[in-house]
Amino acid sequence: MRAPSLFRSLAFRVVVVYVALFSLSTGALVAFTYWNTESALDAETDQVIAAEITGLAEQYQRLGLAGLTDVIISRSVRGNRGLYLLSNKNRRPIAGNLDGWPEVKARVGNFIEFDYQRRVGGELETRRARGRAFALMGGFQLLVARDIHERYETQRLLTTTLPWSVGLMLILGLAGGALMSRNLLTRLDSINDTSHEIMAGDLSRRVPVTGSGDEFDTLATNLNGMLERIERLMRGLREVTDSVAHDLRTPLNRLRNRLEGALMRMRDGPEEAEIEAAVAETDRLIGTFNALLLIAEAEAGVIREAMVPVELPLAVENVAELYAPVAEEKGIALEIAPAGQVEIDGNKSLISQALANLIDNAIKYTPPGGHVRVAIDETPDGVALSVADDGPGIPSDDRKRVLDRFVRLEASRNSPGTGLGLSLVAAVARLHGAKLQLADNAPGLKAVLLFPFAVR
Repeated sequence: MRAPSLFRSLAFRVVVVYVALFSLSTGALVAFTYWNTESALDAETDQVIAAEITGLAEQYQRLGLAGLTDVIISRSVRGNRGLYLLSNKNRRPIAGNLDGWPEVKARVGNFIEFDYQRRVGGELETRRARGRAFALMGGFQLLVARDIHERYETQRLLTTTLPWSVGLMLILGLAGGALMSRNLLTRLDSINDTSHEIMAGDLSRRVPVTGSGDEFDTLATNLNGMLERIERLMRGLREVTDSVAHDLRTPLNRLRNRLEGALMRMRDGPEEAEIEAAVAETDRLIGTFNALLLIAEAEAGVIREAMVPVELPLAVENVAELYAPVAEEKGIALEIAPAGQVEIDGNKSLISQALANLIDNAIKYTPPGGHVRVAIDETPDGVALSVADDGPGIPSDDRKRVLDRFVRLEASRNSPGTGLGLSLVAAVARLHGAKLQLADNAPGLKAVLLFPFAVR
């Protein structure tokens, strides 16, 4: 199994979350700073306007309308940021530096914002102002304002560029995250590829160390040390297995041969039944020993190097031919479903042994007159080798437990067997990267070995 794709990797997701939080926090900080600055500038402008209004009100009370008009004309020609307009009840201009009563663009409390036109360098320019208007006695109207065009342009520029800045920050962050994730995934792919080869049985493989001294090199060094230890343990297991096979299997076979020889010399003797029972027990002991040894070798991957292309229909035909007489003797129909040419990568003897165990169990627990069906089907997930019977089946709660060693569901244990059949099948499945599935055949049990497709 390779590392996840770039956009599903943890490194990329961490970078995306970090960039998103950084962009949002930066945008929020800039927006908050600008809002505070804008509020402070507005308050300052409003204070200046309020002070001018106070001064003009004093002039109006002391000098009247004529005096107010002179003051407004005097202030209008100074060329500062102050804007003034005194108009009659019909809003016709009397004095000031505004050509007419403006159209209000925004209203903030008692203050208004509006656009006006002013000549700058001989050209007419539209600018933004902020002010306050109120009525005088006699229906006259007075507008006092300040030019805030520079601040308005800054605000408009900020509100336009801030989303683009956040978007650009996100894009650059995602690009950087993709680059960082790609570098991390390259290192992870090398570790995953090595792990896959080790799981395939090549215990001599080691995780590459780049020499950079980073965390991945530390991890690779620790993994290589662990692999060295595992390889030594597996080598010891292989040596122990070979020793057990040599020291126990041969004496057991010799014991059986001597018992058979004694049985042949003791025809019709009183000890004949006891010797026959001893031979049967010896056969059972040898079968148990061979099954345990085969399970240990399969789980340890000792015989993984014997993987070759296997014609699955031919293997099924050979095993079914061996069990056909047993099924016929018990009155059970053994059916082999027709299949085309299907090839998988595996150990032929182990696959045959696993299939033999499944067919043997199916025949053993199917009542006379029943039916056992062996089929090969190509599915989207792989090649399915199934054995289905009409027996009592296995309760769903026990289907996982029966894959353990020496587990038999019969409390009395009257039927022959050691409880190692399905355990061996499960070990063979793990060795081949296959899945063993036990399902209800309604009635009976359907055991399915789902092998991966052959790699070519």
